[in-house]
Amino acid sequence: MRKSAAIAAMLFAAAFCSVAGSASADGNRAGDPRFLLFFGTDLWGQAGFSHAGVNWSPNGVDNEGFTLKLVGGGGLYRYRSGALGDAQVYGQQIWASALPGWRFKRGAFIGTVYAGVDFQSHRLMPDDASAGLRGGYIGLRTGIDLWYQPSAATMAAADVSVSTVGPGYFGRIAYGWRLLDLFYIGPEVAAFANSDNYRQVRAGIHITAFKTRHFEWSAAAGWAADSDSRGGAYGRFGLLTRR
Repeated sequence: MRKSAAIAAMLFAAAFCSVAGSASADGNRAGDPRFLLFFGTDLWGQAGFSHAGVNWSPNGVDNEGFTLKLVGGGGLYRYRSGALGDAQVYGQQIWASALPGWRFKRGAFIGTVYAGVDFQSHRLMPDDASAGLRGGYIGLRTGIDLWYQPSAATMAAADVSVSTVGPGYFGRIAYGWRLLDLFYIGPEVAAFANSDNYRQVRAGIHITAFKTRHFEWSAAAGWAADSDSRGGAYGRFGLLTRR
């Protein structure tokens, strides 16, 4: 596990340094921002995760063309294991991905597809041999991000990400209306799974694209239910900036 985590950290750092060096050498053509830096955190009663990363787009983060996403994060979760006599197990996950891709832009529609390497490390306390994920893994991750504005006052978004580690997936669909010309607000539904042992579905309300000077904020809250027959409120927060 430690060896896989170390390899992931070195490759992630090398890729970031290469991207930063390339952008510094080329300069910023036409003043378009080439970097999209982002941070997010996600909480509910049984788990908490955070992530951070950067998208590098040589043609500009709002334009069509090649893009490279470097993202990593981690968190803690808990569950009860029948294999351990219904004992509570605490898990720790660390992950990183390097994902080259391509952004398409057609009028009010923007879509990005990407695929690359996925590194994950899972540690359980106490160790649970029945768990689907234990130790370090290297796999492939693919994804699609979609954004569409049917009108000046509405938006729709969808995100899907699939990893061969587990395997696991995440999917989210959201719709929103522009409120007071400040942000979009509307419903969202999401689902994810991590190996064949765990699944979760969500339904809630999101706020998207609330801008303050150099930053753009998002948040969501709602109800989550999982395959372990647990339910509870969830909260999500995101922040991004263009450079």
